[in-house]
Parts: sequence; C-alpha cells; structure tokens
Amino acid sequence: MFHFLQKKKLLSDADNNQIVEAIQATEQRTSGEIRVYIESRNPLVSTLERAQAIFFQLQMQQTRQRNAVLVYVAVKDKEVAIFGDEGIHQQVGSEFWNQQVAQMIHLFKENGLANGITQCVTEVGNVLVEKFPFMEGTDKNELPDSIVFGK
Repeated sequence: MFHFLQKKKLLSDADNNQIVEAIQATEQRTSGEIRVYIESRNPLVSTLERAQAIFFQLQMQQTRQRNAVLVYVAVKDKEVAIFGDEGIHQQVGSEFWNQQVAQMIHLFKENGLANGITQCVTEVGNVLVEKFPFMEGTDKNELPDSIVFGK
C-alpha cells in the first residue's frame, strides 16, 4: 500500500548474511577488525576520502592494535575503496590496498557485488591473520560485524 515509502535494499538478505559470515569467519582467526559500508552514492568527490571519513565516523581507529579495515562501496557510482588503520597499513602498504580494490572490481563484474565483497573480506582477512593472529584469551571483537548501510 505504501510502496513509495520503501527504500530498495542494496543487498538481499542472503547476500548480507554471506558477507557477515565471511567477516565473522575471518575475525575468529585474527585480532584485526573488518567492517563493510555500502551506500548508493558517494556524496564526496574522492572515494578514498569518503572511506576515510566513514572509518573515523565509525570510530574504527579505536581498536587496540590499530588494525581495523573498512571496505567501502558506493553501488550506483560504481566506486570502491579500502581504508586500513595505521597498524595494518604499515604492514602492507598502499600497493596491497590498490590490488584488493582492483580485484574486487573485477569480481563485481564476474560474480556480482556480494561475492566480490566476500572475496575481498577473505583476502584482507588472510593478511590480517598473518600480521595480527588471534590471541586466545586476550582478543575480543572490538567492532560490530554487521554491514553498515548509508543512503
């Protein structure tokens, strides 16, 4: 009856669950944290600046080891960025993030949005596991695993 008030979902429930499960599976093996932020359009000019602004808005810089990573996607603008905090960035450098963005764009074209994000979460997670392994008894989930949806 009030269909005009309903906002179209950017992901299906199944796609949402797939991505969240990938985040949870990764974070069981690392002290690092991964968040995914998806919105329809990027209100800023620079995709990386938008990702950085969201990173700080979500207070992701407050992880103990500064090893949080944000995967940012603006669906209608077809923009992607990955922003890693200083702890992980010092370990991997800009080239790693650039490779992950290129791979995610390729996967979007081949396998769709959810599969591309899931694969990126897994790849970034593998590096987090290597650089920041899970420490039994001291690690805790510092950030929510759910996807954040913008406008």
